Amino acid sequence: MSVLGPSFASTVKSSRGLYRFVKPIADRYASLAGYRAHGLKYDDILIEETNTVQKALGRLSERESYDRAFRLRTASMCAIAHKELPKDKWVPVSEDTRYLKPFVVEIEAEQAERKQWDSATKA
Repeated sequence: MSVLGPSFASTVKSSRGLYRFVKPIADRYASLAGYRAHGLKYDDILIEETNTVQKALGRLSERESYDRAFRLRTASMCAIAHKELPKDKWVPVSEDTRYLKPFVVEIEAEQAERKQWDSATKA
């Protein structure tokens, strides 16, 4: 749990009725965002300038780094041409996985632990 309290996402996931209400809205929002139509996954559009994301990108496997670079190049070409990919090339919802989030969470935990150890005093 964060300093601010439980997140809205965990509240929604724990309530079946609320989850059934919010899930279709979230899915519709993700499809309207349009990143899948350009061949991108959600983690491909994270802001890369943060130190945490930079470290997480460094922890990707060689294959996942290559796949990410390919998706970004494909999306750049779509942007230059002002076109979307053909429908059969869009990233399906089932493949839009959070491949970078586990690394980001791990790095944030390491940073919190480091901060805790750095602020420790001798007894």
